[in-house]
Amino acid sequence: MKIVYSILGTYNAGGMERVLANKANYLAKLGHELTIVTTDQKAREPNFELHPQIRQVDLGINYTDDDGLGIFRKMLSYKRRQRIHRERLDAFLMQLKADIVISMFDHDVSFMHELKDGSKKVLEIHFSRFKRLLYDRKGLWKIVNTWRTAQDLALARKYDHFVVLTHEDLTYWKGLKNCVVIPNAQTFSPPQRAALIERRAIAVGRFDYQKGFDQLISIWKVIHARCPDWKLDIYGQGPLKEAMEAQIHELGLEQQISLHAPVKNIMDVYMQSSLALMSSRYEGLPMALLEAQACGLPMVSYACKCGPRDIIKPGKNGFLIAEGDQQDFADKACRLMENQQRRQQMGKVAWEMAESFDEERIMRQWILLFERLMKGEKR
Repeated sequence: MKIVYSILGTYNAGGMERVLANKANYLAKLGHELTIVTTDQKAREPNFELHPQIRQVDLGINYTDDDGLGIFRKMLSYKRRQRIHRERLDAFLMQLKADIVISMFDHDVSFMHELKDGSKKVLEIHFSRFKRLLYDRKGLWKIVNTWRTAQDLALARKYDHFVVLTHEDLTYWKGLKNCVVIPNAQTFSPPQRAALIERRAIAVGRFDYQKGFDQLISIWKVIHARCPDWKLDIYGQGPLKEAMEAQIHELGLEQQISLHAPVKNIMDVYMQSSLALMSSRYEGLPMALLEAQACGLPMVSYACKCGPRDIIKPGKNGFLIAEGDQQDFADKACRLMENQQRRQQMGKVAWEMAESFDEERIMRQWILLFERLMKGEKR
């Protein structure tokens, strides 16, 4: 099959980019013809290694050049970039004649379903249904995001198939007959699970508002008072790094919390940790939890929309915490820090439950979906 993925760029070290690389590499190894079309790559190398047979094409739209503009200037520029984007993507797809074209719910979502290149159009989303309403924007931006959230439902209905990551999120897309759940696959499957003896907790994610690391740093102040010999490693990058460093300094936690740049060998870091923490305000299906579980780490996470509920079974492989309840978060984390036997029990269950997100199992679902679309089947 000729398969096209359309995304803003592959240069980021985010979960969506990692998932795309994993899926594209898997399909390319099977002999399918893969193309990744981007809008804002600007000749940057992909952050995650791609199979040499995968073709990469950038349309040069550069939406991110408008970051920081006021709402009215940004809306005018966006309309122009959308027109150029549509023209260039349409021309490329008409020439390529792909079988399947997948939008990752990016800037192409408003028009890709209308392109008449003969391909089946699939839409996949890596965040929750109400992600735009969780940005914490005010004024006109809040009105715009509320309107766009309402439009998302109408747009998703127009695609041949719409894929969400969790059963929780499926319930929020009511009335869509073309909607199906296919979760992310875990990135790796270590030959053995983590020993869970190091007094180290790990958190992974972009340093931005979504990941809620401001709350996690505050929580660690409470944890440190009760479990002073434990350390927290946070891996990521992003615009809030300086704010996080300032908060760590203000709370006097420089010796207890370390910020690290993303690393290629993140599996080794998980294997040297004993507890995974996630403080996100919203998610899709967090790779950080899937990867931690694959390594046999117990997890403590806010029960945000969406994803943690599909991974963590409370009391078995970790704990789910009501959003914003920092005291309970600290208490549950400390319970695991103070009880190695409990950590081991939960880690073993996590290791066993990781099989549900095995790459072979997940990719079989994608291939079956593509084959059904090629045959003209809707479901």
